[in-house]
Amino acid sequence: MKLATLRDGSRDGRLAVVRSDQGAFVDASAVAPNLQAALDDWGRAEPALRALAEDLEQGRAAGASLDVRRLMSPLPRAYEWIDGSAYLSHVLRVRRARGAHPPPALETEPLVYQGGSGVLLGPTDPIVLGDLAWDLDFEGEIAVVLADTPRGIGAGDAARQVLLLALANDISLRGLASRELAKGFGFFLSKPRPAFAPFAVTPDELGPAWREGRAHLSVRCTLNGQIVGEVEAGAEMHFSFFDLIAYITRTRRFVAGSILGGGTVSNVDARRGTACLVERRALETVEKGAPATSYMKPGDTLIIEAFDGSGRSVFGRIEQRVVDGSA
Repeated sequence: MKLATLRDGSRDGRLAVVRSDQGAFVDASAVAPNLQAALDDWGRAEPALRALAEDLEQGRAAGASLDVRRLMSPLPRAYEWIDGSAYLSHVLRVRRARGAHPPPALETEPLVYQGGSGVLLGPTDPIVLGDLAWDLDFEGEIAVVLADTPRGIGAGDAARQVLLLALANDISLRGLASRELAKGFGFFLSKPRPAFAPFAVTPDELGPAWREGRAHLSVRCTLNGQIVGEVEAGAEMHFSFFDLIAYITRTRRFVAGSILGGGTVSNVDARRGTACLVERRALETVEKGAPATSYMKPGDTLIIEAFDGSGRSVFGRIEQRVVDGSA
């Protein structure tokens, strides 16, 4: 089942069910006014939404033509945005590029930070860049939307906590990140609002590509028409989403609608490219002695999309243009 949020002038938009081919939708606000309301009452809302989705697929419900520009992030605001870093090749390359040592528990304890989630960008919303010196970067990653999740849940019991999956661009300002990390107190200014692809999907929508808490999908990142990377999200995810859930719930519980990211998708095989620019620059530094790729600038256009084994786009595409916000 694919879900989306229509712009209607409100903060939370209006819930819609999307046909599997992404060509049409039906308004689902009679089931729940918005996605957060559906997640809050998932036991009642899910079967009703699935029935609506089936009616749409079978032609029993008249679907309206879908214009992605009308869509917000599936969750335009969320209670929490927690982002892990589950791909070790990304961690090692980025830290090496800034001359930092890997954390001692890299393979046994995931890196996690908590970002802002009061406003989440939609799939076609622009990225406003205030200063070129901030070194604007994108990060293609898979995320999950949680149910009400108790404290102390184990990885073996975490599957039922994943209600939806999504595709994110965790926008980063690398020029600010190094200065913030040097203070020893984590990210803040360097992590503006992330953006999300138009459709959040239930795990069964992935079929066999969703297994053992990993989304075995190919994430393609394209900048100004050139593919930066086409990386595999499943096999090299060192910490699964189930592992990440077990980690973040050690000390607290989470409410339905909290979003958990798996971190920038990365593969050891550099021929696949990268899902962010800082990692590409790190590879260039190793190969050539200095980075050749510039960070993003006003006028640049970014596309991030995830595909299953049959070449089907699972979440739709993030397509964002960088605009000058210096004024």
